[in-house]
Amino acid sequence: MTTPLTTAEHDAEQPKRPVKVWDLPVRLFHWALVAALAISWWSGEEGNFTVHFISGHVVVGLIVFRVLWGVLGSQTARFRDFVRGPGAVLRYARRMFGSEPEYSVGHNPAGAVMVLLLMVVVAVQAGTGLFASEMTYAFVEGPLAPLVDSGTSEALTSLHKSLLFNALLALVTLHIVAALAYLLIKRENLINAMVTGWKTLPAEKAERAPRMASPLVAAGVAAVAVAVAGGLYAMT
Repeated sequence: MTTPLTTAEHDAEQPKRPVKVWDLPVRLFHWALVAALAISWWSGEEGNFTVHFISGHVVVGLIVFRVLWGVLGSQTARFRDFVRGPGAVLRYARRMFGSEPEYSVGHNPAGAVMVLLLMVVVAVQAGTGLFASEMTYAFVEGPLAPLVDSGTSEALTSLHKSLLFNALLALVTLHIVAALAYLLIKRENLINAMVTGWKTLPAEKAERAPRMASPLVAAGVAAVAVAVAGGLYAMT
């Protein structure tokens, strides 16, 4: 079920009711990723590579989980539900700066672009960390660093510590600013929805609640993600 892009005026005229839109796995992924990225940043700045390696592998596991959950998970978590074409994104962008809420059951088109960008940048950031090495004072390297020559490892280390980190910092900042703008200007609390799983939506969009995936599927996907991250960590 892809959310219809109705007008803000149309949505404002309809009665509202609460609907569960985010399952527990998506919410746990979101906040666990926030914590893991914060710990990765702090440990990297402090030179605590033991913690940095652990948090980095947690990030890898979380990304693996989210990619699989984007295919096998609940309706609003699936990529096919929220990924839209350029036309839909542009139409949404033209009206997203208004003060009226732009209700979407799951991710709105702009949010979907942000989710994809964050996932790609985080995945590449974590991936380069697996091949990175620090031989100036700590003498540590990622589990996959022995698979490439020293020049490649140094180049990936540079990307990991500078360009990719700055790109990730910019995206995270934009993500936070957008969430606050929706809360303060559009009066749509996206943060609370990611905590509780519930949104208050116009009746037309809330008519059919999104289908939630089985906890057994979530457990299986989580097991695969843990196996991948744990296997990589065992190589360190």
